[in-house]
Parts: sequence; structure tokens; C-alpha cells
Amino acid sequence: MELYELYRLINLQTEMIQELKVVSGQLNINQFDLYLEMLMDRNTAAQAYRDLKALLAEDKDNIKMLYCQLECARRILDKYQAKHISYAVYIDTMQCFTRFIEECKRKNGRMFFDRGWWTYRQVSMCIFRIGELEYEFNKYEGENVIVIHIPSDVNLTKEAVDHSLEQAGIFFQTYYKDYEYKGYTCDSWLLSPVLRSLLPEKSNILSFQKRFDIIQENKEDREYIEWLFQVPADTDYEVLPVETGLQRNVRELLLNSGAVGCAYGVMKGYS
Repeated sequence: MELYELYRLINLQTEMIQELKVVSGQLNINQFDLYLEMLMDRNTAAQAYRDLKALLAEDKDNIKMLYCQLECARRILDKYQAKHISYAVYIDTMQCFTRFIEECKRKNGRMFFDRGWWTYRQVSMCIFRIGELEYEFNKYEGENVIVIHIPSDVNLTKEAVDHSLEQAGIFFQTYYKDYEYKGYTCDSWLLSPVLRSLLPEKSNILSFQKRFDIIQENKEDREYIEWLFQVPADTDYEVLPVETGLQRNVRELLLNSGAVGCAYGVMKGYS
């Protein structure tokens, strides 16, 4: 598969494709093969990202990093096919690039690549999107677990989450049967107990939250401001956009010196 075919499959924004075209004429991608190979291995991906970022120090809007990671996404398809993982899971997983760039535009008013520190997980086959949720190999208290991530375009209805969890169970039993894991965990603002007083009882968020035993809270975390309001975390509370009931309630909470924070949970019944 050619890079431009990948761009089409993940619906990459035309503006970004044009910038990538310019970069492709400036970089000899083969000179980075060692780093790209390491970036595609979940055991070395984090270090490879740091090394590559240092090497690409002069990288306006991180377009060179985006180009390198999308090249990895193109190459990793061979490994998906070798394991017989479905094309749909591959495309859904790699669409994270398009989604993150769109989120960046909403938050900052223009497109650039601000998530290279995260997307090396997708191109190293550490994270997979299966249905509505994303699943990542990780550890908790020294034991293997699967971490659940919640994409911004998620459908959190009970039926959609049930289906995703069911398909994830089949996925890991089929393609990673040697990976013995204790259960599912999640670290998110959506698990914050504070939300219980801000949302209606039948809320999909609370339904999802109830699947977990909350192990730890972090009331100082502020990432929820970016996720919920799609603005920089340091935005003045008075001008936070209010289009939903939850946004209205959270803004009022913030204006009264409250906070949502985040929480870490272990899923009930999936060990």
C-alpha cells in the first residue's frame, strides 16, 4: 500500500496531505529506517520516539514526525496481515491520526500534529481500536493488563460498550493468546466520582463508570478541560464554551473552585 492510499483510507485532512507532500520531498525516509523499525516495536517505540524527535528538532508543526509515523502505519499493515488481524481494525486504529488532528484544530484554531507522543502506540501495535474503545497492552502492580482508552468520538451506550468488550475478548484470545492479562483498567476523567453529582442517573458516562471499581482519584488532573470543552487547559473558566448540560455543570463547578480531576479503575468481572 502506498502512503497516499493510507491517507485516503483514514480520511486524512487535505490540508495535512499537502503539508506531508512538501515534507516527503525534503526527507529521505530510508535514512530513518532504524528509528522506524524501532518505532514499530512496542518494546522500543517509546525510546525510538524520543530519539526521532531529537533528530527532527527543526520540525514546524511536527509534520516530519507525522510523516514518519504515518510511514510506520503504512508498513505495519504487513504485520497486521501476517497475524490475520482484520483490515477494519487496522483502519479504525490508524484513524487516530485524523481524529487527533481534528481535535487539535478545534482546540487551537488550526491544524498541526500535537500527539506524536501518543500515536507511536498505535503504530507499534500496542493500542488497537476495537469497536468503540481502544485497548492497550500495559501493566498494573507488576501484572499484565489491558488498558481501555475512550476516543473522543465514542458511543458509550451499554450496547456499544458491551459489543466492544466482547470483540476485544475474542481479539486478544485469537491474536495474542500468549499474553495472559489480569483484567481491564482505565484511567480517565470519565471515571471521576465527581461526575455522579453532575450527570443524570441514566447517563451513558455513569453507566460506563459503574463497570469499574475506582482504585485511585487524582483531583489535581486538568486534562478533562481539554477533552470536555475542546480548549486549552489554561482557558479562563468564564469563557469556556457551554453547549451541553455537562459542560454547563462543570463550568459552574470550576467557577466555584471545584474540580473534576480523573480516576483509575479496574473493571469488575473481567479478570
